[in-house]
Amino acid sequence: MLKILGNQQGRFCDGVSRRNFLQLGALAAGGLSLPQLLQAEAAAGLRNSSKAIIMVYLPGGPSHQDMFDIKEDAPREIRGEFKAISTNVPGVRVCEHLPRMAAMWDKFAAVRSVVGKSDDHNSFHVMTGHSRIKPQPAGGWPSVGAVLSKLQGSSVPGIPPLVSLAGKESVAGFLGAAHGPFVPSGPAQKDMVLNGVSSERLDDRKSLLTEFDRFRRDADRSGLMEGLDEFNKQAFEVMTSSKLVEALDSKKEGAKSAERYRGRDGNMLREFLLARRLVESGVRCVTLNFGGWDTHSGNFTTLKRQLPNLDVGLSALVQDLHDRGLDKDVSVVAWGEFGRTPRVNMSAGRDHWSRVSCALLAGGGMKTGQAIGRTDRMGGEAYERPVQVGEIFATLYHNLGIDTQRVTLPDLSGRPQYFIDPGHEPMRELV
Repeated sequence: MLKILGNQQGRFCDGVSRRNFLQLGALAAGGLSLPQLLQAEAAAGLRNSSKAIIMVYLPGGPSHQDMFDIKEDAPREIRGEFKAISTNVPGVRVCEHLPRMAAMWDKFAAVRSVVGKSDDHNSFHVMTGHSRIKPQPAGGWPSVGAVLSKLQGSSVPGIPPLVSLAGKESVAGFLGAAHGPFVPSGPAQKDMVLNGVSSERLDDRKSLLTEFDRFRRDADRSGLMEGLDEFNKQAFEVMTSSKLVEALDSKKEGAKSAERYRGRDGNMLREFLLARRLVESGVRCVTLNFGGWDTHSGNFTTLKRQLPNLDVGLSALVQDLHDRGLDKDVSVVAWGEFGRTPRVNMSAGRDHWSRVSCALLAGGGMKTGQAIGRTDRMGGEAYERPVQVGEIFATLYHNLGIDTQRVTLPDLSGRPQYFIDPGHEPMRELV
C-alpha cells in the first residue's frame, strides 16, 4: 500500500495527530474488491467520462475572515493583522498572503457564506456532504469519491478511480468495501510495478488472489463469484501496471513544470503536483489534505507560514489544469470542516465557529472570477446568500455529470438514497 506523508502538522485541540498525505483508494483487502468494481463499471457503461474532482481538505477549520472575507472596516480584535489586496477581478479582495491567487482570480470563485456545518473535527462533512453527528442510512453515507467509484469506476485500465484521504472518514458507507480506500504504502508501491518483480512474486500474488476467490466462492454458494474471472484479470492488470506508479512519481515531471509547485519556503508542494498527475492519468477523485488550521492560539503566526504555500499550491494546480486543457473537466474545491470565531482571543487565536465558513472552487467549467455571498460586518453570520454544504456538493456532482435530483443508490436495507439532501441544487452562480 502507498501512503504519501507530508510534514507533521501537530495535533488538533481534540488531541488527534494530523499529517499531509495522499492515499490510493478503491481496493479492499488483497485487491479482491477491484474485480467487483470492474464488473459493476462494465455493466453500467460508465467508464468513458473524463470528469474528475480534486478536493483540498484544510484540516482543523481555516479562518475564513483571514483568507477571502477580510473585514477591513471592523475593529482590530475582529479584523486581525492581515490586510486585503485587490484581485484581477474588480471588486474582489483577498488576503495579502494570497498574491498569486489574486493575480488569477478570474480562474477562482470563493463562497464566503457556507452554512450548515457542525462543530466537529472531522472530514466527514466535506467528504460526504452530510453531518456525521446526524442520523445516517443503513451502512452510513458514502464519500463523493466512493460515489464516483460506484457510478463511474475507472476511466483508464490499470488506474483506480479513487485517491482518498486515509482514516475512517474516507468512507464507502453503504456502497460497501469495494468502493472504500486502498492504502498502498512503502514496499507495496514497488509491488505494483511489473518491471523488476520476479515470476515467483507474481505467482504468489496470483495465488493470493485465487485463494481469496476460493474463500469468497465458498462463502457465496449462489455462484455470484463464478463470473468474475475476466474482472480478476483486469484487477491483476492494475496490481502489476506501471501507470499508477508513474503518475505517482513526481520525478518524472519536467523541471520547469515541477518548479511551479515550489513553495515560498523552498519545499516542493508535492501533493498538489501529484493531484494533477493523478487526474491526468485517469483517476476520477483525488483528495489531498494540506496543513493544520486549528488555530486556537497564534492564528496569524500560523497563517503567515501556511497561507503562502497554499497560495502557491492552489495557483499552480489551477493554472496547470488550464494550461493542459483540463479546466473544463476537473473541478477543484478547497475547504475545511468549519470556520473560526470573529473575535481574536487572548492567545491571538480564533476558536471554532460552525455558523459560517468559506469554500474555494475552480475548474469544472464553472463561472469563476467572483466571490459569492457575504457575512455581516463582524464575519460571524451569513448576511447575503447563505450557501448550504449540499449546494456545493450538488454543483460538484453536476460538474461530474451526475444529477443528484434523479440518481439514487440503495443503502444496506435496500432503501434508495439520494447522495445529498433533497432540495439542494447546483449553485446558479456557478453552473
